[in-house]
Amino acid sequence: MKKIIVFVLLSFIIAGCQQQKEEPKSKPPYPAGPIQTQDTLKPAQEAVKADPKNMNAWIQLGNISMDTARFNEAIDAYQKALELDPKNVDVRVDMGTCYRNSGKADIAVKEYRKALEINPNHAYGHLNLAVVLASDFKDKAQAIKEFEKYLQLAPNAQNAEQIRQEIQRLKTSK
Repeated sequence: MKKIIVFVLLSFIIAGCQQQKEEPKSKPPYPAGPIQTQDTLKPAQEAVKADPKNMNAWIQLGNISMDTARFNEAIDAYQKALELDPKNVDVRVDMGTCYRNSGKADIAVKEYRKALEINPNHAYGHLNLAVVLASDFKDKAQAIKEFEKYLQLAPNAQNAEQIRQEIQRLKTSK
């Protein structure tokens, strides 16, 4: 039962991370919000074909691919965006999440850490890193540090109470 509760909690945390990104500097020419169908992939794919240097189009293609659970395609699109802007922390964090969701938690940790080298105050970089450290690597001590850093950066976050509970659970579990 405990594992189910932890899984559900971590799922909510990850979902929250994906939905609460920092705003991009310029808005892409696509609708915002969760994408429910794969029909929106085609315009994004056409946009990157038409202008391979359009970073926002690559990001949008990555976001749509991630939202439709096409994690390897999202990784490819995010890598193209990072070729154009290697310091884009939001893209790097999203790419880390895609790596984790495709079974490559070790690479996800590397991407989160790269993002945090660029911006040590990126709350969701800390949160995502904490989730992977806790659930995939069972590194409670480091996960607690990352969760605490997240709460320091986002003390009034919608999931703050859940995170505090997770920290307590990690501290008291064997």
